[in-house]
Formats: sequence, structure tokens, C-alpha cells
Amino acid sequence: MDHGHDHDPELSEILSLIVAPDGAFGHRQHIHLAFVAVRRHGMPEAAEKVCGWLRQITAYEKAPQKYHHTVSRAWVELVAHHVAAEPDGPEFDVFVQRNPALLDKRLLTRHYRSTTLAAAEARRGWVEPDVAPFPWAA
Repeated sequence: MDHGHDHDPELSEILSLIVAPDGAFGHRQHIHLAFVAVRRHGMPEAAEKVCGWLRQITAYEKAPQKYHHTVSRAWVELVAHHVAAEPDGPEFDVFVQRNPALLDKRLLTRHYRSTTLAAAEARRGWVEPDVAPFPWAA
């Protein structure tokens, strides 16, 4: 599957490892991308990398409007929080078995109102949770 030559080589390499056989890049793949970035780079660099990569992916798919900054960064932060709690550094499949909430797209609704995430401001830049703070920020 050709993701275009304009991709960051690291992104191309990670995508070759994580993209489903049918080429799908869904929520699980987003979480996997965040997982790899956090393990390699730590926070906050992982958040910058993943947000940049997702911008590249959505631009390549000719759907830049799909990129949502707050959602993207919030997932990286959630993944990083769980990675930090797993000192044995399990493989991704084990990691998500232990942390099944990460595979539930509705997890962010514990922290954000849907109207907050629907706003252009949250799409373009970072907005703090307005329902409940993240566990590491409390």
C-alpha cells in the first residue's frame, strides 16, 4: 500500500508494521501509532510526532478536515499514561488487552463534552478537558 513519498520515513516504517492487511487505518491503528511513538520518543515529543503524522495522513487522504488536534493529542496522552504504568513494556496486543478502554472511541466522552470537541477551536488547537480532568492532571 503506497502512502506517498512525502511521508516521514519513520511514519512509513511504522505504518508498514501497524496497518491492517486490508489497508484500514482505524481507531486501533491510531492507538498503535501513539503506542509506538510514546515507547520510542516519550512525552511530549510523541504528541508532536503523532499530531504531525496524522496531519500528513489526512492530507494524503485529501481529507485534512478529518484532523482533530485535541482528539489526537488526548489519545496520545492517554496512551502515554498507560504505557508509563506498564514497566515490562509489553507488545501492543498485550497492552490493549490490559487496557481495553483505549480501544473504545467513547473514552474521551469521560473527559470532554461532545459540543466542546465539535468546536473548531478544539479541532485546530489544544482544549483542556471540561467534564473530568485526565487522571495524571488531577
